[in-house]
Amino acid sequence: MSGGRQRRGWRPSPVEWALLSRYRGALMGLAMIFIMFFHTGGLPRGSWLYALNRCGNVGVDMFLFLSGVGLWFSFCHNDSLRHYYVRRYLRIYPVWLLVAGWFYVSDYVCNGGGQSGSVVRLVANVAVNWCFWQRDAWEFWFIPAIMMMYTFAPFYMRLVRRCPDWRWLPLVAMVFCVMVRYVAPIHQYVSHIEIFWSRIPIFLLGINAGRLVMERRQTGPSAVWLVLLLFVCSLAVCMNFENGLRGRFPLFLERMVYIPLSVSLMLLACKVCSHMPRWILAFLAFVGSVSLEIYLIHANFVLPLLRPWQLGFLPTALLMMAVSVPAAWLLHRLVAVIVRYLIPSSCTTSSS
Repeated sequence: MSGGRQRRGWRPSPVEWALLSRYRGALMGLAMIFIMFFHTGGLPRGSWLYALNRCGNVGVDMFLFLSGVGLWFSFCHNDSLRHYYVRRYLRIYPVWLLVAGWFYVSDYVCNGGGQSGSVVRLVANVAVNWCFWQRDAWEFWFIPAIMMMYTFAPFYMRLVRRCPDWRWLPLVAMVFCVMVRYVAPIHQYVSHIEIFWSRIPIFLLGINAGRLVMERRQTGPSAVWLVLLLFVCSLAVCMNFENGLRGRFPLFLERMVYIPLSVSLMLLACKVCSHMPRWILAFLAFVGSVSLEIYLIHANFVLPLLRPWQLGFLPTALLMMAVSVPAAWLLHRLVAVIVRYLIPSSCTTSSS
């Protein structure tokens, strides 16, 4: 070129797995916002917005993947089973007992036994959400599901550290989802919790990705086009499922497509986060820090109070978030005080 200057073409930056750790809190907050919009519903069928909002269910897969990444970090720093279980259960179980106790006891008292029916089932529902494991009751289904995953996760992590070839186990979990649907004996006994089985692969993949994140792996710059292609194709498939095929395909099939959708979405979102204002990242990270409490209260306590007002999709969603996020923070603080008061300081220190 004249003047000795050469024109440089634009090249994308590498895909950096370490960004999943840097923006983990913000990504969890984004996942929780997707889930809240998904639960709001109310959009007319047939529109692309309806299909896009229904795809917000992918927030569950994002959360499970990021949870797996976090577990790998935690377990590599301290592989004590006692430390692991105390830390995990002290984060989830006290909040769960408070909210589940409120929900199921009030349902039992006000509705003549409600969905529990007996005192024994009431105790089981408060303890482990027995109605989910028994008949796939969807209230709070995510909590017993992730607690079960947390229970077997350390054994998987020990296995893959000892025998790395077992990192292919997520493929076995995907095949098992097909078996749950189409192999008669398995279908008969465990198909009612298909929503649990179909989320195990993404959780195991998150644990596998924890090693890539910890080692700060990155791909060549051209890989971003592959990630973008994966995102566009999987999103198009899921939107087509939701917009015209709902009820005509087994649900596990869409959840298998959620796997590439969620991973590609998070890798692309990390690039966007790198250019976001700090206050937006701080807000998303705050939502992510109380995502457990938001999940427990927004769909079964806040949203039922707002739906009779018939405000429309966006006002209902925004008002639900405006109520749920502060309420979740208050619940988080309340439980923290209760745990500090009831649990010996040695236990809380080991779980920090």
